[in-house]
Amino acid sequence: MLLSVIIPTYNAEKYLDRCLKSVFKAVALSKVSAEVLVVDNGSTDNSIKVAKEFASKSPLRISVLQCPAKGAAAVRNFGVPYAKGEYIWFVDADDEVSENSIKLLMEKARRARADIAMMGAKRIYANGHSDYLSAIDPTKPDFKSRFVRYGAGPWQFIFKRSWWVSNDFRFKEGIIHEDMEMISSLILYTNKFVSIDKPLYTYYQNEDSVLHKKAWDPHYLDIFPALTGLYNRFSKMGALEEYHDELEWFFIWNLLIDSAKDFKKFNEGKEGFKFSREMLKKYFPKWRKNKFLRQKPLKLRLRVRLFFFGL
Repeated sequence: MLLSVIIPTYNAEKYLDRCLKSVFKAVALSKVSAEVLVVDNGSTDNSIKVAKEFASKSPLRISVLQCPAKGAAAVRNFGVPYAKGEYIWFVDADDEVSENSIKLLMEKARRARADIAMMGAKRIYANGHSDYLSAIDPTKPDFKSRFVRYGAGPWQFIFKRSWWVSNDFRFKEGIIHEDMEMISSLILYTNKFVSIDKPLYTYYQNEDSVLHKKAWDPHYLDIFPALTGLYNRFSKMGALEEYHDELEWFFIWNLLIDSAKDFKKFNEGKEGFKFSREMLKKYFPKWRKNKFLRQKPLKLRLRVRLFFFGL
């Protein structure tokens, strides 16, 4: 078995068939041996029925598993021990993969004996607009620096399963920023990294996703344990000094730009701004001098300073 595609699923009835069809086409074109693990997380719609009906009609090896714990992190962690592939790929149930994705990724990863293979991705917003998430070029001398700053989702990579298991990688359970706590640190554990800068994955930002709610959700504050966990990973690996500026910028972006937009929408967000100030003062008290921040346009730098004070 060369590839295990792990699909975390929760109330994805509207999208799962589309996702499975795209994976089936990619496997068929690649002619590699592959399996699909649909890991359900207590869906209350027909997600399981969709998965089982597709499995009954498809020559693709599909297993439908039930994860008792809640959350995307728990589902991904639950699926890994069941995977038999040389590589694993976490594919979200509401997304799609391109027809040539598996062929290109497996060829390049196996030829280089890579632990991580990254791909470009097309991101489609709820309003129909789209943009492109490029892949990091490992031939560039600063590729590890960019990897730390990038903040990619787990679906933008395939991982060598033996490497993943031997390092005991696990997504942080119980929070919504579960990938942030780990992904940016993975490059500290290997030099065997390859990439294909082509849109091999389509990521849909749906309005009903956990990160795009219209009412305040206490889980918005999960950004803080996620970033604390990431900082601790760099500390454990002795990499805080080497990647100080990169990690500092990652904190600035996620606290004072990305999460700040959510905090600003709701009265309850005032607490988030307070925690952001406290976290930056604790870990990066001189953040205003960050070299990556200073390279940004004046408008963005001013907005970051305003968000620091919750304005």
